[in-house]
Amino acid sequence: MKNVLITGGAGSMGKELSISLAQKGYKVYAFDIPNADFSVLDEYGITGIKGDITNPESVYAAVSGKDIIIHLAALLPPVSERSLDKTFAVNVQGTKNLVDAIVANDRKARLIFSSTVASYGDTTKSEPPLRATTPQNPNTNYSKSKVEAEKYIIETGVPYTILRVSGVVLAALMDPPGWPFTSEQRVEFVYRGDVVNALISAVEKEESTNKVLIIAGGSTWQMKGYEFVAKFLEVLDVPIEDAEYPENSIYSDWYDTEESQKILDYQRTPFPKFLELLNKAVEEAIGGY
Repeated sequence: MKNVLITGGAGSMGKELSISLAQKGYKVYAFDIPNADFSVLDEYGITGIKGDITNPESVYAAVSGKDIIIHLAALLPPVSERSLDKTFAVNVQGTKNLVDAIVANDRKARLIFSSTVASYGDTTKSEPPLRATTPQNPNTNYSKSKVEAEKYIIETGVPYTILRVSGVVLAALMDPPGWPFTSEQRVEFVYRGDVVNALISAVEKEESTNKVLIIAGGSTWQMKGYEFVAKFLEVLDVPIEDAEYPENSIYSDWYDTEESQKILDYQRTPFPKFLELLNKAVEEAIGGY
């Protein structure tokens, strides 16, 4: 069975992915910052590697002997928007360190890179759905860093799978956020479990090699912002009048996921199912009081 290295492997999604792959029989190595909590991973035989993605020596040692590298580690919004230099140091240089380590190891490992649909920028005037071939127009520190990282991966010629992931949601009880889209904006999110499904399939499906694929929820998740908010808040029993929207549109749209779904078969949580999971989480939380 293949040796899999997951950067950011002790993070929230990283842990879920690490455990799932370990249960499938892969030898999993979780690479993360020294103060990350690796404890739960030990129970599944996952090897924790404490390191720094910005340190080439640390990265080279972690990559050595691995067959697949799944790169999740990154500075995310809102932290990424505080400093362009720091975001590029982690998201761009960190990715370059991984790619360079793969090259130094005779290109024996394939890199699965978690990118973002935010790289398309403001597409409110575009004709949906957006495709992998849609021109990228990043307008944030985070999205700019992901575009630069993608370019380096492709130009260097290492085996890759680039997944441009849509906004990720969890079926968990939470306070309604200030929504990151306007009420009339096209939105299409994706359930976190389905993102994990996509990453696992990318490991297992060789035909995903040298592909750029959009990962989003599918047709049942395609709606306008106000529709998503109304259905979400109804489950939480929160008045729709409490919804707050930004003045200007932020990245979000409808996406063409035909190819990604055909190759990876990851869309297993249609929007109605997500609402059921969310409702169950609310009922369990209320029952705990």
